[in-house]
Amino acid sequence: MAALTYPATTATSSLSTLRRKPFAFNPSKFLSFSSQTQNPSTTLRSLTPLKSSTNPPAATPDLSPIASSTTPQSLKSRLHSGETLYGLFLLSFSPTFAEIAGLAGYDFVVVDMEHGPGGVSDALSCIRALAATGTPAILRLPDSCPIWAKKALDIGPQGIMFPMIEGQKAAKKAVSYCRFPPKGVRGTAHTVVRASSYGIDEGYLANYEDELLIMCQVESEEGVKRIEEIAAVDGVDCIQMGPMDLSASMGYLWDPGNKKVKDMMRTAEKAVLAVGPKPTGGKGGAYLSGFAMPYDGPDDMRKRGYHMVSGAVDIGLFRSAAVEDVKRFKMGLMDGSNDDEDEQQDGGDADDKYWSE
Repeated sequence: MAALTYPATTATSSLSTLRRKPFAFNPSKFLSFSSQTQNPSTTLRSLTPLKSSTNPPAATPDLSPIASSTTPQSLKSRLHSGETLYGLFLLSFSPTFAEIAGLAGYDFVVVDMEHGPGGVSDALSCIRALAATGTPAILRLPDSCPIWAKKALDIGPQGIMFPMIEGQKAAKKAVSYCRFPPKGVRGTAHTVVRASSYGIDEGYLANYEDELLIMCQVESEEGVKRIEEIAAVDGVDCIQMGPMDLSASMGYLWDPGNKKVKDMMRTAEKAVLAVGPKPTGGKGGAYLSGFAMPYDGPDDMRKRGYHMVSGAVDIGLFRSAAVEDVKRFKMGLMDGSNDDEDEQQDGGDADDKYWSE
């Protein structure tokens, strides 16, 4: 068979052109990036554009976490600085409410797994919403046990609250649930969990103890009797007072404002403040935290020495706003009806109108 021949041409194929065309690197197309880790105290180094060169790059970019000058202070550091922090309890487990709370300016939000309907996965959505606003989250556990503590800590809150602590032994156990061996019994998966930015934050193990706020809730007569020894336990950062359960334990379930309950609360407060943290002039004990009540407002608590005050519950705020909104509308309907009657009566007696309402 005759060999196939092709007509000569001066044009070159696109493939040969690509082969002979020298490669030119455009550094403007290399995009810098930075990433904020889940841990607010660290950020990733930014990649800088590579310079066009015939020589290979001298070194690979450094992706190790570094401190950021714009990173907000942790709750513990703000307490050490003498600030009084104001927060909210979140029982709805609504990420939208959590985000609104953060945008409103609360210093912290307690995601309440003890009385709220959600679990750890529900709490995670709220923590992420709060993180988007730069607001620290505290998780209140449904029970003071190592399993709940481990799952809660792995999703990366800034604080953890243990309910119904009634003595030094229980307080020490709570602290141990938050520490890795040999200091505690916390199970470790720090290379893959959110608390360590899924392993990206290489400084997590060195810093987590300094950044985590451990809170023990005292909410019974027995707990108040031993509150000074609870507050003095190494690792307990804050004592959270629980007036509702305390009143129930004293036999005043429907009367948390009872004088005997208030006297017990004042006794507990003074004991905690007496062994308070060194930055406040104490003996190295815990900060004092509490929840405002109708008879005991946030400002009154601040004046008595509280370092952290929770002023409201998200469900309570929404309930009050909803009830008031409906009430206002129905009162408007009544006023409108009375206005029509007044017009029909052609200026009836004002006293009759008042009493008819």
